[in-house]
Amino acid sequence: MYWRKSRAGFTLVELLVVIAIIGVLVGLLLPAVQAAREAARRMSCSNNFKQIGLAIHNYHSAYKQLPIHGTGTGFDPNTANWFDDTVRTSQSELSFLVGLLPFIEQQALWEQISNPMNTDLQGVSPPAATAPLPWPAMGPVPGYTVPGSPDLTENYVPWRTELQAFRCPSDPGTGLPGWGRTNYAASFGDSNFPTLTHGPLSNQLGSHQNRSINHRTGARGFFTVRQSMKFRDILDGLSNTIAAGEIATDLGDRDKRTMPAVGGGQATACGHAMSITMLPVAARAGARDWIDPLRPSFWRAATPVGGAVFGRGYRWASKSPCFTLINTILPPNSECVLGGTGIDSDGIVPTSSRHQGGVHVLMGDGAVRFVTDSIEAGDSRHSPVAEAPAIGGPYCAGSAPGSMSPYGLWGALGSRASKEVIQEEF
Repeated sequence: MYWRKSRAGFTLVELLVVIAIIGVLVGLLLPAVQAAREAARRMSCSNNFKQIGLAIHNYHSAYKQLPIHGTGTGFDPNTANWFDDTVRTSQSELSFLVGLLPFIEQQALWEQISNPMNTDLQGVSPPAATAPLPWPAMGPVPGYTVPGSPDLTENYVPWRTELQAFRCPSDPGTGLPGWGRTNYAASFGDSNFPTLTHGPLSNQLGSHQNRSINHRTGARGFFTVRQSMKFRDILDGLSNTIAAGEIATDLGDRDKRTMPAVGGGQATACGHAMSITMLPVAARAGARDWIDPLRPSFWRAATPVGGAVFGRGYRWASKSPCFTLINTILPPNSECVLGGTGIDSDGIVPTSSRHQGGVHVLMGDGAVRFVTDSIEAGDSRHSPVAEAPAIGGPYCAGSAPGSMSPYGLWGALGSRASKEVIQEEF
């Protein structure tokens, strides 16, 4: 008689139970792994910002001033206006990040920018040349385009060079239409008026003079356009004043944080950008239609937004509000609005990030702090501090010059010399 030897094995039910247990364990562990990876990316982002803070301090030690936001070679006399694009000069259109290059171990790139590059511009841009024409020292205006010709941002290598020191690892944005993206932007404080590119160049008559008055009144931040600033100007204290803030770059998905609503319509008042919540009730009802009710973080398809080149953080070398500016009017991750239809228009340009629940900010003393979206931000419907009679209009009755910020703790952290006492933790 032969006995059949039984073979050990799994039944189908046992196999399915094991697979189900493995699936549950993976489901439990995956969020923890993703959270750990995001924590590492967030720390890397903080370290990048810390290096920028050290670079600012080293720059100040070397030159006895802060890097100027709105620097470079000056006005091109061959152009009609200071804001016209040109290849002969950079029109003082360069951001504060350009001056920091030698202090973040980018001396080679700085040398390319500060010294003329022997690259032939013939056939690329005006003026028409009969011989090879080199790029000027400090380069052309970032992002200058000529109808029917290639974008000079593409042809001028330094402006299209993306630096990891200026990028947040949590931000997936890459490639066109952005050239040389950045996630770190200068703080202009609690007013939108100094985001105008006029600055001290507006000492003229008429509306330009009014803009200059408002610039001097509203230029309350750590940086201000085209003006030399020093640590001694930060009377509220370096540890109490935001020097720069984090921004998320645009992904082409109509995100209200990264693609600004532009010009005309409901989002402007007396010629200057106002956020939706800052508008009077009657105007705010129409502006609310700009936000998609099914996706509150995005603009509706019919909302007038900037074109492909308007995305936040698209050009680290440009001083334009879209690319390298933040103000402390609305709390982090609020909507972004420009007053005009050009990238140099003034605007409400809040901080934003791909981190969960808040953003990094760089304080004047070099410390990097994480600020939550729920930070106390005062009265979001209040007009910014400004010289109201200079611009007129029913929506521009801002507080008197020198007033404390109407935007609570968030606004107080943005202003450099308004004598606010910072008591809260943030």
